[in-house]
Amino acid sequence: MKASSSAQVKDVGSNVPADVPARERGNPQASLKQALRAYAMVAALVVIWLAFDYATGGVFLRPRNFSNLMRQTAVTGILAVGMLMVIVAGEIDLSVGSLVGLTGMIAALAQANYHLGPAPTLLIACVVGILIGLVQGLTTAHARVPSFIVTLGGLLAWRGVTKGASGGVTIPIGLDSFNSIGQSYLDKGFGIVLAAVAVLVIIVREWRSRAARARLGLPTISVMKTIVRAVGLSVVLIAVVAAVNSYQGIPIPVLVFVLIALLGAFVMSNTTFGRYLYAIGGNREAARLSGINTRLWTVGVFGSMGLLAALAGIIYTARVGSASPDAGLLLELDAIAACVIGGASLMGGRGAIFGACIGALLMASLDNGMSLKNVADYIQDIVKGGILVIAVALDMLGRKRTT
Repeated sequence: MKASSSAQVKDVGSNVPADVPARERGNPQASLKQALRAYAMVAALVVIWLAFDYATGGVFLRPRNFSNLMRQTAVTGILAVGMLMVIVAGEIDLSVGSLVGLTGMIAALAQANYHLGPAPTLLIACVVGILIGLVQGLTTAHARVPSFIVTLGGLLAWRGVTKGASGGVTIPIGLDSFNSIGQSYLDKGFGIVLAAVAVLVIIVREWRSRAARARLGLPTISVMKTIVRAVGLSVVLIAVVAAVNSYQGIPIPVLVFVLIALLGAFVMSNTTFGRYLYAIGGNREAARLSGINTRLWTVGVFGSMGLLAALAGIIYTARVGSASPDAGLLLELDAIAACVIGGASLMGGRGAIFGACIGALLMASLDNGMSLKNVADYIQDIVKGGILVIAVALDMLGRKRTT
């Protein structure tokens, strides 16, 4: 792990094209292992979908439920994108579920008590999320309090603030324009246009990635495999759009989630911020000695997490049409589980946005499928907790074999 961390530090600020991830450069075994992990996750997801579809008599994969599943995934997925950044930096944030509830409640109270419109309430909720994230980041980076302790306190404190501010009652959302953020759909024709643009982007990206690796003298896959991968991703994308279009179109929360995931992937692979996070998480001391301001970037990643938690809180509140004191309960565990299932290491320095998104979809699928089967809540918690422990255990076993 230290060797790979050193490589990451050396790559920071280099002129190497950013669409070749630093941790994969010149290491075909690592690339192959990551690809196999991605395919295994997708295969596991397909198996879970088919099993639930069989168990529910075909209800699970019907267009209406599939659309609901995608909307459920949006909130967990947005949190997973932010959590992936935090985990890659070698930190953890246990307060995101409470932040989802608090920011959603602030938006609802701003509308109910001060009659503010959608734009001011969105702005207030996002600012509160960023400020709380920055406070937790400053406490972690400068006061040297472990992020586990800081955010564990936040989990309790922000939940308490939410209950105090609401008086322990649910606040309904009266603005239809606000609720439309979580409940409306894109026009079907516009969804088809977006799918066509996305397919074009996939083809260009796959081709450019292969050309970049060849230009650097790194191992590349054959032209045929490149075509197969681009076609495979395009087929999956078209199938998803066709499935949601067969109901009412692409849900707005899903569109927001996809845009945030794409932005997150770009940030982590193509910006100094993302590369510094990998370097800090891989070996904090080496990153500091190489000139990286580890405190500054630690504060920044917690601020980003706060913003994404606020956006997730807005979507969550808009989707259900009200703000509850218990909203977002245990969502932090879903986000962490999504990241770990997606290949992130809780030791820091490793993880990808794509994996976290697949992990979020897997966790949402378990929630959705077990709810359709009327599985008791306590059993659902046991299953999800067991999956988290197994995923972490497999990660630790994998680390031991490589050291």
